[in-house]
Amino acid sequence: MKFKLKFKDIDEIRHLDENYTINDLLVDLGLSAQTIVAKQNGELTIEESIINDGDEIKLVQIIYGG
Repeated sequence: MKFKLKFKDIDEIRHLDENYTINDLLVDLGLSAQTIVAKQNGELTIEESIINDGDEIKLVQIIYGG
C-alpha cells in the first residue's frame, strides 16, 4: 500500500502500514499537530484519519504572526 506525501520540498511516494494515521505520519516526521494542517485528497482532515492506499497527503505549516 502506498500514498503520496507533499510537504515543503518533499514530494514522494511512501509505503504505509495498515491503520496508519495522519498522527502516525506527523510523529514519523517529527512534526507537531499544533503547527501543521493536513489535507487528505484535497480536503482538510483530522489527526485520527486513516491514510488509505492511493491517498495524497499534503501537510501545510501554520505560520503565526503578530
